[in-house]
Amino acid sequence: MLPAAYRITRVQQTLRRFEEDIPLLNMRVKDLSAERQRSARQFAEALVNQTRTELRRLLEEQPRARSEVDELPCEPAD
Repeated sequence: MLPAAYRITRVQQTLRRFEEDIPLLNMRVKDLSAERQRSARQFAEALVNQTRTELRRLLEEQPRARSEVDELPCEPAD
């Protein structure tokens, strides 16, 4: 299993990417019908909310008191 700090970092990065993509999503769906635009935006909003919920869960599961300092693992090369 991956260390908690690594999972938290990955979920934070994913959330940031989703949030940064909202303006681009609006540009991508502007030529669609109003219904499809609404559907795409609702899906994106649900994805962001689910990711925020996962981040909160991971942060709550993280041990409160630490005896050692956790270092963030190195990021894998893309």
